[in-house]
Amino acid sequence: MTEIHTPRLVLRRWDDDDLVPMADINADPQVMRWIGDGSVLDGDGTAEAVERWEEEWDEEGFGVFAVELLGSGELAGAVGLSVPEYLPEVLPAVEITWRLGRQFWGQGYASEAAQAVLEFALQDRGLDRVIGIVRPGDDASENVLRKLGMVPERETVHPVYGFPLHVHSIDLTEFQA
Repeated sequence: MTEIHTPRLVLRRWDDDDLVPMADINADPQVMRWIGDGSVLDGDGTAEAVERWEEEWDEEGFGVFAVELLGSGELAGAVGLSVPEYLPEVLPAVEITWRLGRQFWGQGYASEAAQAVLEFALQDRGLDRVIGIVRPGDDASENVLRKLGMVPERETVHPVYGFPLHVHSIDLTEFQA
């Protein structure tokens, strides 16, 4: 089982006890504002998402981790690596992604978890490049990408929803862990 510890977090695979707290996170319109078309997910939608994330672990050898607070064991959200199949023009690529409950925003958890995921991508999975995809206006996510050392690579448009996207990237051969 893949597990990563940071000073404040545990990144681990998903279990059944994570579904209700993750569904609560996915039900928050502010959390989901910049994700997909901005629609919230219910419990069934959350279960399907976690199932897809777990399948990606099996198929790709990487995926989206559950993010747990080290001290309390509380589920803070999700962070990890995924193949952005919804944006064929960037393929082959691996995207870093995260989604935290609103009560965990502004405390550096996304940056801490994402930094650990980049180290995992380079050291454990041998990836040489990772991208980040954000919508213009999602300043918090843009800030996380900058903290990770990612640089703007291209601007494009979501092929289904038609809104603009910014693609950032980092060459992990130059990554400073």
